Amino acid sequence: MAGSLQRRLAAGEFAITCEITPPVSADPEALLEKARPLAGLADAINVTDGASARSHLDSLTAAGFMVRAGIEPVLQVTCRDRNRIALQSLLIGAAACGVHNILALHGDDPSAGDQPDAKPVFDLSSQALLSTARDMTQRGELPTGRAIGGRIEFFLGGADTPVDPTPDWQPTSLMRKIEAGARFVQTQFCLDPALMQRYLARLEQHGCLPGLHVLVGLAPLASARSARWIRDKLRGSVIPEALITRLEGASDPKVEGQRICVELMQQMRAVRGVAGVHLMAPLNEAALPAVIREFRAL
Repeated sequence: MAGSLQRRLAAGEFAITCEITPPVSADPEALLEKARPLAGLADAINVTDGASARSHLDSLTAAGFMVRAGIEPVLQVTCRDRNRIALQSLLIGAAACGVHNILALHGDDPSAGDQPDAKPVFDLSSQALLSTARDMTQRGELPTGRAIGGRIEFFLGGADTPVDPTPDWQPTSLMRKIEAGARFVQTQFCLDPALMQRYLARLEQHGCLPGLHVLVGLAPLASARSARWIRDKLRGSVIPEALITRLEGASDPKVEGQRICVELMQQMRAVRGVAGVHLMAPLNEAALPAVIREFRAL
């Protein structure tokens, strides 16, 4: 049975997903305190998988707690920490927990985290993980041919990085993900509707649209300093200098950042090929409910 996010996208309705980082806590309530304020506002909530190559409550456990609380998760699964045997087991566990939405990711290299000596696995690529999950859904069996009991019904997604396409640019990586089973993508931060319009026009030329639901990564920026850090440190992030200037001149940068985010949500809704937005708020998750509530009220 399709989840709320899949149904909304299939109906052509503008979708909103957002992202929380599970806490470093063995208390389920610590996770649910972060998720509950978004329930009924976001169509689904991503739970990150070892974000920034740091340990947290694991994403599958977090997603399972959310399902039991009536909150629809998007389970992020990275290829960094597990070989194919563990990834297949995790996917079976996700289905058993009632998790429907899967976001397959490469994963941050451990050298970027707080335990740089940790050994990465990367047995599968994110495309290979997608194709594994697709085949498990369609065939009801593992890649070895062993039958899987119960129902596997995943709605599969991947990550994407919008670019301002040059004349010879082609969406090679994205096309591979679509072929592997991706039906939605959540993009890196792209706070430039004009660039997104040019990018999606090129995707359409290459036959990626329709059939793929593109959720544009946005953020309620907390300050000009935070905006510059995202732009300069997170590869592929697009934040126009004009927005940073607005934050610098604001009497209350956090309020201005939320206002900018709502404006961008409205603008992205008008861009052909945008199916929704994915809101991320590094160190500013508390701003997400207010932003979504304000947008929903428009």
